[in-house]
Amino acid sequence: MQIKCIAIDDEPPAIELIKEYVSRFPELQLLQTFDDAISGAEFLRNNPVDLLFIDINMPDINGIDLVRSLDKKPMVIFTTAYKKFAYEGFELDALDYLLKPIDFNRFSKAINKIIEYYNYKKSTGKGTNEHLFVRSEYRVIKINLDDIVYIESLEDYIKIHIMNAKPILTLMPLKKVLEKLPAEKFKRIHRSYIVSVNKVRSVLNKKVQLISSVELPVSESYLGFIDEWMK
Repeated sequence: MQIKCIAIDDEPPAIELIKEYVSRFPELQLLQTFDDAISGAEFLRNNPVDLLFIDINMPDINGIDLVRSLDKKPMVIFTTAYKKFAYEGFELDALDYLLKPIDFNRFSKAINKIIEYYNYKKSTGKGTNEHLFVRSEYRVIKINLDDIVYIESLEDYIKIHIMNAKPILTLMPLKKVLEKLPAEKFKRIHRSYIVSVNKVRSVLNKKVQLISSVELPVSESYLGFIDEWMK
């Protein structure tokens, strides 16, 4: 199955570059290109599109405003010469942000991430994936499930603690991330913590010690985890 995409950019050389780059990926199908945002927006509202390449600075409609106006948003890669718009793109859940002039190696990394994310979203069945995708620091990050030690709730954010690397902070409630994880591998032990079952070293006095030597409390509501772990 190909990923259907379009490109919107008022600069013809930029459109031609995207056409040339996209042609190198058999997984992508470039449906159409537009040199004005109004025509591109009309096409998006009437046709199914998986991926949108869009410039930000355009004379008729700002690319960020266009994406914000869409009821059903495709995956988005912003292309622009201005890094200052990165935060707005992140707020709109853009999957990547490519600075002009776009280097093919950087473009290739973005597309490989898009392909993985597309397959991840299309896969069915909870727990069938080996990775978790989260948005952090203006980009989508792929995390191997086997690398996760525990996940900590920080109000509207979660902090994902992984092996041999700094934690990853992302805007997501703990309940939502738990729904994305295989139930047999990850358990909630507290209103603020999810642990990787395989990373639990020991349990004592309503506390679990992880292989990273971190100790976490087990709340009364989740004491059943201790019995399950000891079986």
